[in-house]
Amino acid sequence: MSFNRIGAFGASSIGVLLLAMVSIGCGPQQTQQVSQAPASSTADLMKARGLSEADVSAALQTYMPTGQKDTYLTFASGGHGGNMIVIGVPSMRVLKYVGVFTPEPWQGYGYGDQSGQVLEGGSRFGKEITWGDMHHPALSETNGEYDGKYVFVNDKANARIAVVDLHDFVTKEIVTSELIQSDHGATFVTPNTEYIVESSQYPAPLGGGYEPIEEFQDKYRGAVIFWKFDREKGRVDRANSFAMELPPYMQDLADSGKLGSEGWIFINSFNTEMSWGGTMEGNPPMESGASQNDMDYLHIIDLKKAEATYKAGKTKNIAGMDVIMLETSNAEGLLHLVGEPKSPHGVDVTPDGKELVVSGKLDTHATVYSFEKLKGLIDAKKYEGKDQYGVPILPFADSIRGQVEIGLGPLHTQYDDKGNAYTSVFIESTVAKWSLADLKVLEKVKVHYNVGHIVAAEGDTVSPDGGYLIAMNKWALDRFAKVGPLLPQNFQLININSEPMQLIYDMPLPLGEPHYAQMIKADKLETVDVYKPAGYDVVTDKPNPNAVKAKEERIERDGKNVHVYMTSVRSHFTPDIVRVKKGDTVHLHITNVEQAHDATHGFTVGSYNVHSSLEPGKHVDITFVADKEGTFPFYCTEFCSALPLEMAGYLLVEPS
Repeated sequence: MSFNRIGAFGASSIGVLLLAMVSIGCGPQQTQQVSQAPASSTADLMKARGLSEADVSAALQTYMPTGQKDTYLTFASGGHGGNMIVIGVPSMRVLKYVGVFTPEPWQGYGYGDQSGQVLEGGSRFGKEITWGDMHHPALSETNGEYDGKYVFVNDKANARIAVVDLHDFVTKEIVTSELIQSDHGATFVTPNTEYIVESSQYPAPLGGGYEPIEEFQDKYRGAVIFWKFDREKGRVDRANSFAMELPPYMQDLADSGKLGSEGWIFINSFNTEMSWGGTMEGNPPMESGASQNDMDYLHIIDLKKAEATYKAGKTKNIAGMDVIMLETSNAEGLLHLVGEPKSPHGVDVTPDGKELVVSGKLDTHATVYSFEKLKGLIDAKKYEGKDQYGVPILPFADSIRGQVEIGLGPLHTQYDDKGNAYTSVFIESTVAKWSLADLKVLEKVKVHYNVGHIVAAEGDTVSPDGGYLIAMNKWALDRFAKVGPLLPQNFQLININSEPMQLIYDMPLPLGEPHYAQMIKADKLETVDVYKPAGYDVVTDKPNPNAVKAKEERIERDGKNVHVYMTSVRSHFTPDIVRVKKGDTVHLHITNVEQAHDATHGFTVGSYNVHSSLEPGKHVDITFVADKEGTFPFYCTEFCSALPLEMAGYLLVEPS
């Protein structure tokens, strides 16, 4: 894909092109004649709005005529909004919020029995959790390429991961282990999605028990969990998942090896000082306590050996998880450390799998490690020592190919199809483009402001696309209309094929703080339009046994349980009168018998917190206790036909 700048055009040329777009929609099938107004009208418009030719060029690159679709889809985390955001590129239109860790009413997520059970799967220590700090989406892969089948994402606050099926963009499963209390190196997948990687961030006693913080170095630990994924079932295989105990450093981001480095896992860490705060007790704050050493440790894990060790039964069961303990890991040669610039935030394997790029937030370099060198040092057992937990440390100077001076606060790196790397530079508020071959910065583009992660088109795969890159900026400040002190984050789209790179779109993100994203070719996804046959259970991916066919609607009473077998179709519910007694448990079994694309119905009962979304062919079950007598209308919450207000009925709760 090529991107041509229009900056060389004159205003009159731009005017003609803009007028053509307005007249014919830039569509290949349009045939009507174009009537050209004087080009000066466009020049006047540009002048009135203070637009430059670069502005018009940017607008043309992101403009999407009605009916045309984006080339890419970006899956961005929703931060503490707990949902996932789907964005079209290059238009930067928000296409969907996917409910994951947080109830989401538009989709009815978390309000019916099915999705409620998904959320309940993420309960921890007997507590239901209805929010999450979502950080890192990971698309499923086949041979190191995104395959468009699934996307996984983590909840940092509650150490959970979720499985979203991309055939319908529905969260099918949330899994958690009480082994760890937080995660950040999640989710990351192996090149054929055999495992979903989840590593802890803040050390704690494994299993969640209490130990005095003063015994931090002795009793607190990190861990990494390798969740086995069953591709056929589309679910996590808990029985064949395992974990490794890690030292009590704060593990950060992770990446999987690919091609020549496949079978290896790499995890950043910080706080090798093992600072634990206690400012009111005379200790330094964690911020400064964890920033004393010049180097932290990159963790290097031989996953194939670890898997063999697990299968050999050399584990300890902690909180229901089989864990390879540090002593065993050291004896089997599963884990090695190597120094990395202080306070790193990202380890990114190059597309060919031969190198790893690490940047330290408190360093000015991107450091390029050679996997061949690392593997050679491990095979030769060439160590510069061991840490206090007996983990071998590889010599830093012998592990790297070199460093490139990036700037102040480098973070995350992505790749294009031309041998270039792109690194976000937080303090400078820039994205730096540099050559992997000669480790030289080629150019920088200014962003607004304080960029965290970046995402390039297919930039985490063995064959990146290039073309587009999104800077995920943490601050917006003066970029948008004032909306109070809580401001949106700012996603900025950059044309990286342009020379120089061109920033072409500002996009406010007003729901949570997105941390990370992946961008996939839209044509890789095969999504369902209508659930067939009608009565489909979107969580189990099979017909629901309570599905209702037209003319088979009924109400059945079994003691204090009332089962309502209901259908929805434009523009009525059947039955539309439901009579129960106070204290009854009501079981609504509702099937949308529509088979027309986009014929979605909603269902709600006021005052009972009952709500659902019924896409065509979908079945939902809703259970609640009728604990308040009275008259309660129910209705369709979607504007589904010419008579949407008439699609209604009554729940009548009689005195007991």
